[in-house]
Amino acid sequence: MSTIAAISTPNAPGGIAVIRISGDDAINIAERIFKPAGKKRVSEMPGYTCAYGAAYDSEERLDDCILTVFRAPHSYTGEDAAEISCHGGLYVTKRILRAALNNGAENAGPGEFTKRAFLNGKLDLTQAEAVMDIISARGQRELKMAENLREGAAFRKAKKISETLLKILGDLAAWADYPEEDIPEVEPETLLTELESAERELASLVANYDRGRIIREGIATVIAGKPNVGKSTLFNCLSGCERSIVTDIAGTTRDVVEESVRLGEITLRLSDTAGIRETSDIIEGMGVDIARKRLDSADLIIAVFDGSCPLTADDFDLINKIKNKKCIAVVNKSDAPQVIDKEFLESEIQQIVYLSAKENTGVELLQAAIETEFELNEINYEDVSAANERQKRCIDSALSCIREAAEALRGGVFLDAVTVLIDEAEQYLLELTGEKTTDAVVDEVFSRFCVGK
Repeated sequence: MSTIAAISTPNAPGGIAVIRISGDDAINIAERIFKPAGKKRVSEMPGYTCAYGAAYDSEERLDDCILTVFRAPHSYTGEDAAEISCHGGLYVTKRILRAALNNGAENAGPGEFTKRAFLNGKLDLTQAEAVMDIISARGQRELKMAENLREGAAFRKAKKISETLLKILGDLAAWADYPEEDIPEVEPETLLTELESAERELASLVANYDRGRIIREGIATVIAGKPNVGKSTLFNCLSGCERSIVTDIAGTTRDVVEESVRLGEITLRLSDTAGIRETSDIIEGMGVDIARKRLDSADLIIAVFDGSCPLTADDFDLINKIKNKKCIAVVNKSDAPQVIDKEFLESEIQQIVYLSAKENTGVELLQAAIETEFELNEINYEDVSAANERQKRCIDSALSCIREAAEALRGGVFLDAVTVLIDEAEQYLLELTGEKTTDAVVDEVFSRFCVGK
């Protein structure tokens, strides 16, 4: 493969920038553009060593730098690699990259360094995908989950199930292909027990996917309620800025206002919606329709009620729509005298928080309620093993094949047909880990990466 180079640090001024070079000619290219302060040549440097010196483009001195050398196979990519750390100015960083390109390197594509690590056997595909999750982690939970996947949690679980299926396939093949040999017949009862065990393992991976998705992507949260209960005030309170217009005029919010916010270690993808009520205003009615649709697609509904007023028909209508969904009732305006029917509300909705969005008090109670609702404090990161839709699709497909094979076995179908289904499940697991996958899938995975990683 060609030797590639890219800037691995953000495209912004900083204290230090890093230019990464990887490939068969990486050390030679580094030697052409970097001159050590000492007498030792770059080509003589062993792996995992650094040298102080300067970077040059032909005879033009560019900057004082530190060169780090990695020798194959003990590098991130598994190839010879060199990293030049320079001052983090945009111009000087691009000049050093250009010098590397002028001396034989090619521009790296998105995620190409990690792609080479995968192709060279340094990472399986699930570990490679976790690298991007580590980069994009916004809090401790996201980082822990990504690190767990980077350490091979998904691969280990898939491999364990895969080995079980391979053993089954081996037993079935031996019995079918060598009938004249003294090979024990595969007992349907034993085979069914093994398939049911694999089914349970795969089902547990699927069951934990949504929890992992919520940690990684955030909770799609809709703030709903009738007009003038303080939805927009709560939205602004959580956002930390004036994102929604707040007035005493009913129907002010007509479209959906969205913002991604952090609430402690929780990411909420907030949507402030139009007040849900019957209205003759055509435009407001469209906003109300959108709000009702958002209730069906949200991970969490924060239903806001005005604690200083009795419950109305619009409130009762909202309660009926959400009481069987993941929801938290927020009784707003706790700083005012309370007349709301708390007893009825508590009988209908399990999680209730009393706060004042205007005074910014009680938000920590909302955070605690969300933690409880999604059981985020009870997560075993070892159980979260599917990081994205590609991985979930592979697991879903393998599970479907195993369930179909088990059902066929219970129905007395010939073992040849059962074998085909088990083999298909095995192929999906190999696609999950990247042990057997197409170039198109690999290219699609790494296309989501940033250049330089």
